[in-house]
Amino acid sequence: MAELQDRWLSVDEICQHLGVSSDTVYRWIDRSEMPAHKMGRKWKFKREQVDAWVEAGGAAANEARERDTDTEGRDG
Repeated sequence: MAELQDRWLSVDEICQHLGVSSDTVYRWIDRSEMPAHKMGRKWKFKREQVDAWVEAGGAAANEARERDTDTEGRDG
């Protein structure tokens, strides 16, 4: 059973696990540090790596950067 817990997750599965949209996941991958691995044309994730990234503030840091970028764009 441990083998099933340690398997690679798809974008849909990681979205469900985190409770976010696929657009958010792709933005996190594109903009930075979300631990993701490209296998052919598909992105795959290890649940433990993503959980550690979230707990370390990775998702929050990405959201803060996006807000800062949006605000800078409106000032100009």
